[in-house]
Amino acid sequence: MAKPGMTAEQRQDPNYTPPLALAIPLGIQHVLAMFASNITPAILVSVAAGFAFGSANMIYMIQMVMVFAGIATLIQTVGLGPVGARLPVVQGTSFAFIPIMIPITKGAGLAALFGGIVIGGIFHFLLGTVIGRIRGALPPLVTGIVVLTIGLALIPIGIKYAAGGVPLMGKPAFGSIDHWGLALVVIVVTLALKFFSKGMLSSAAILIGLVAGYVVAIILGMVSFANVDKAGWFSVPDPLHFGFEINAAAIIGMCLISIVSAIETVGDISGITKGGAGREATDKEIAGGTMADGAGTALSGIFGGLPNTSFSQNVGLISMTGVMSRHVVTLGAIFLIACGLVPKVGAIIATMPIAVLGGGVIVMFGMVAAAGINMLSDVTWSRRNMIILAVSLGIGLGLQAVPQALQHVPGTLKILLTSGLLPAAFLAVVLNLVLPETED
Repeated sequence: MAKPGMTAEQRQDPNYTPPLALAIPLGIQHVLAMFASNITPAILVSVAAGFAFGSANMIYMIQMVMVFAGIATLIQTVGLGPVGARLPVVQGTSFAFIPIMIPITKGAGLAALFGGIVIGGIFHFLLGTVIGRIRGALPPLVTGIVVLTIGLALIPIGIKYAAGGVPLMGKPAFGSIDHWGLALVVIVVTLALKFFSKGMLSSAAILIGLVAGYVVAIILGMVSFANVDKAGWFSVPDPLHFGFEINAAAIIGMCLISIVSAIETVGDISGITKGGAGREATDKEIAGGTMADGAGTALSGIFGGLPNTSFSQNVGLISMTGVMSRHVVTLGAIFLIACGLVPKVGAIIATMPIAVLGGGVIVMFGMVAAAGINMLSDVTWSRRNMIILAVSLGIGLGLQAVPQALQHVPGTLKILLTSGLLPAAFLAVVLNLVLPETED
């Protein structure tokens, strides 16, 4: 879609800066497209840590994922020496890490989680130097299984949240029409905007759906703004806010998922250069983008933020708008950082009823699963490939569903094996490497 006053060459030039009247709304559109997906992991991890909705710790974590998504995006768009793709790559908290972050948080605590995030980020940074050599070990069969597992492993969380949180004895409110009603408002509004609107409304459909559910909850008297009144107008990141601890399960888990995240970033950078400029990404862009992923993650973990990766939905925006300027995304990153430095913004988000969030994550996690299925559509379904899919999903999701089956396994290994994602990813990679190709 051509933009008035811009030549084709300018639209395809990542170094071109459009007029501010065009650049600012385009930058904000990028933020709106990723905003809901970026803050959701912070809320999920906060709940796993036992933080109450609207609590100071939940507000702080929400702030940090906004601030460091913006900083990580700046590292990508502006660059620091060899670090950064210097392309319009939007960074945000990755869903890929959620299946391992939640069990680590519950089993080992937040200090262990953030130790794992920092060390995993350093490992991710180092992957940038060898990323070209490991891409061959992750064909569409493996990456599709991994992404599908992420979505399927997370969908039960969405259902629990939509029903009101955690099913406890003596808690009749769980599954009530009040909770499901809010979740359905989010889902209906999201689908309506996604399929019956265009431009910014369609791009921000999930965010607007969450706002609609939130407004209905306010009308029904299900929201308290007490913590918003207490929150300040400005605060700065606090180093090691949640502590730092060396934990084997956290480090191994974060490093392994970093490989998946790195491959996702490679795909997104390739998508940006193909969709925006009709060319392949250079080795320098791929390496710099991967290193920026790791640098942003390590920096985020130091201050209580979560792992960062490139956001695929923003790649689609670049194809839709036809504007490949990295400076547009830089403006969006600055806006995101500004929001994150204002605690009242985080406090407002933290007052959102869990059922509203549930409606949003059902859609988001379902879309992750659908993306995995889409990747698998490129696979030739021989008996070999079907067996790899069956064994990987069966064992990975099965162990997550029945963690008691590993009650005699040491704690560190149990956390990794019951994540759902790690055993599925490990089996998919290993089986793909060792099982011979067959002719059916």
